[in-house]
Amino acid sequence: MNNVYVLGGMRSPIVTQKNKFKHISAERLGAEVVKALCEKHSIQDIDGIIGGNAVGTGGNITRLMALQAGISDKVPAFTIDMQCASGAAAIATAYSQLAVGNGDLYLCGGMESASLQPQRIYSINDSRYSQTANKDGRYMTAQFVPDELGEDVMLRGADRTIKAENITREELDFWCIRSHKKAVECAGSHILDDVIVPVAGQSRDDGLRPKMSRKLLDRLPALLPNSLLTAGNTCLINDGAAFVVLVSEKWLEEHPHHIPLGKIEGVCMAGSNPMESPRGAMNTADILLARNELNYSDMAAIEFNEAFAVIDVLFQRKHPKLIDRYNQLGGALAYGHPYGASGGILMIHLLKALDNKRGSWGIMSIAGAGGMGQSILIKKV
Repeated sequence: MNNVYVLGGMRSPIVTQKNKFKHISAERLGAEVVKALCEKHSIQDIDGIIGGNAVGTGGNITRLMALQAGISDKVPAFTIDMQCASGAAAIATAYSQLAVGNGDLYLCGGMESASLQPQRIYSINDSRYSQTANKDGRYMTAQFVPDELGEDVMLRGADRTIKAENITREELDFWCIRSHKKAVECAGSHILDDVIVPVAGQSRDDGLRPKMSRKLLDRLPALLPNSLLTAGNTCLINDGAAFVVLVSEKWLEEHPHHIPLGKIEGVCMAGSNPMESPRGAMNTADILLARNELNYSDMAAIEFNEAFAVIDVLFQRKHPKLIDRYNQLGGALAYGHPYGASGGILMIHLLKALDNKRGSWGIMSIAGAGGMGQSILIKKV
């Protein structure tokens, strides 16, 4: 197996749904990031582009993005839909291609426009046609579990996990406040400035709340009946794009002036209880660390996607002494979660956290709908 390295990464600002990016397609967001990434690293020869997307218009949106970015039509590009874990799965797939010698440089990550998410419709011959909310076949959220259908399935999965673990509202809301505090501190320190690509005049993430407080959170209503879920301890819906450059050791030898940010030491895709999908993040990271005979205590930085604060609570309860290493720059409860792009965002933030802490090992993990998870293990070089 060939060694695979992360040369660099860039992302767009993460913007709240139907705000500044409400008329910008996912493929254009991705194209802007890819163009900036290629310019920053003087990239010319690309062996492939792999992009994640969850709620776009379908088709091979990554190929469309690549062509819009001005990439040669000789460069293959394809799209992965693993819902929230799509971007991370794209990175893992590019890693696998390079590891077996199928090329020397890949662009990988993802893009999402929740603002332009199309409404879909089941065929009238599909039994689900009459099960949709208006019984007219129209739906926005795909089916992830055989026995469950609806637009709030992810919320219900998080709610089940909260109740199964007897988690309190205070535990959940603690993570919302912490996430915003860390993200605001990060913005004030300009740690991410060099990896954010301005798009349409927007250069800042717009979800960060400096005044997030318990008092504010206490006012928020439940998102489901008899539930602790609120808009505070659940991530926002967003638009954004994020891509990284993966290269082989051979490529680095041929381009000695390029210094990689880290080496990918392993990837893991795993399944868990589809009715409690938030468990997928830690479950997959647990497997990857065990495979590599490592522990969370060996990690200087740990990035889990905060689609729901229950993911953070599960980690906190199991590893209470490692909270200072977890989501050090803030998480999706503050920044938001542009589904297909979140894996790329996690990788970029993980590398920044490792660099900021001068650490060696790092791990990122993200849960996906249907009880899926994708994790990636990194070592600084």
